[in-house]
Amino acid sequence: MSIEKIANDMVATTLRQNPHRVRETREKVLEVAIGREVRAYRKKKNITVADLSETTGLSIGMLSKIENGNTSPSLTTLQSLADALSVPLTSFFRGFEEDRIAVHTKAGEGVELEREGTRANHQYNLLGHIGANSSGVIVEPYMITLSAESDIFPTFQHGGIEMIYMLEGEVDYRHSDDVYPLKPGDTLFFDADAPHGPEVLVKLPARYLSVISYPQKR
Repeated sequence: MSIEKIANDMVATTLRQNPHRVRETREKVLEVAIGREVRAYRKKKNITVADLSETTGLSIGMLSKIENGNTSPSLTTLQSLADALSVPLTSFFRGFEEDRIAVHTKAGEGVELEREGTRANHQYNLLGHIGANSSGVIVEPYMITLSAESDIFPTFQHGGIEMIYMLEGEVDYRHSDDVYPLKPGDTLFFDADAPHGPEVLVKLPARYLSVISYPQKR
């Protein structure tokens, strides 16, 4: 599928995430973190603010202020909410206390490994890894190097979504029934559950960045 077709399909769709959005300072405070958790648990139980008001005895206005982070609820109020939502009191602080992890890998320091299904002389360098996290998604970034001795094996299959960005060399890359000629600067984005892999090593050495993402197991 070409990028032009994808763009045409998305004409009526607005991308809702702005990667350059700067969080307001107030979003970092405890009240906002608590409010988000209260709202999330309420919606998870599929109850309205009015329902929660009736159960806890708190006014709809007060609950609205709590969910929007506009007030600092007392421990008594939080305990009432926790009882009504059937969650531990400490769960309301999860978003505020949760660690956010970043992995910095300097040039040449990626961990070389053999990924499941790796063929001879396919060099995989893992560039970083974050395990269980609040997003529910695992992402594995690899730098893959192919040399003259590398096996041809266009039938890798695994779950998730994969993106390849070609850095050096040229490779004819198969995905399902189609073959894509990849040159430096080209990107291939695909469902990794279909058979895929380099079919013809056109110009070597070849290097490309592969980013694989899939749901983490619960």
